[in-house]
Amino acid sequence: MGFHAKHDEDFYAWAIEQAARLREAAASGTNLPLDWENLAEEIESMGGRDRRELLSRLIRVIEHLLKLELSPAEGPREGWKRSVRQQRLSLARLLKDSPSLKARVDEVLPDAWSGGREEALMGLECDGLYDQDLPRDCPYGVGELLDPAFWPANGHGLR
Repeated sequence: MGFHAKHDEDFYAWAIEQAARLREAAASGTNLPLDWENLAEEIESMGGRDRRELLSRLIRVIEHLLKLELSPAEGPREGWKRSVRQQRLSLARLLKDSPSLKARVDEVLPDAWSGGREEALMGLECDGLYDQDLPRDCPYGVGELLDPAFWPANGHGLR
């Protein structure tokens, strides 16, 4: 990698860079008694943890935005809104700690959409909504998913 990420400025980029450097050191034939490959894998997996967190939080945002948009139920709406607000705050902190993950949002969006849609579908079935009633493709852009001011209109006129 051509840049030098700092641990406290972008953990994800730092972890990926350090794993690559450990592998380079191992390949250079250094005689330090370290388990180079497993060290590299462990550090890489630490960076992967942030990517998995990004995916998990996006799944929850998508799930609850879909429920807010499609469900005729009034009772759970405040809980869904609270969940979306919490996930967006956590996503903002995660992206602040690892700015290079912003470039990964588009990469994980298809999996986030699939997971969020599936989670929403399980909850919406009790409202009489089924697979064919949910959009096939993600109706939300990345900007909308992360925007604390974005809320989809409810098809039943609920707020």
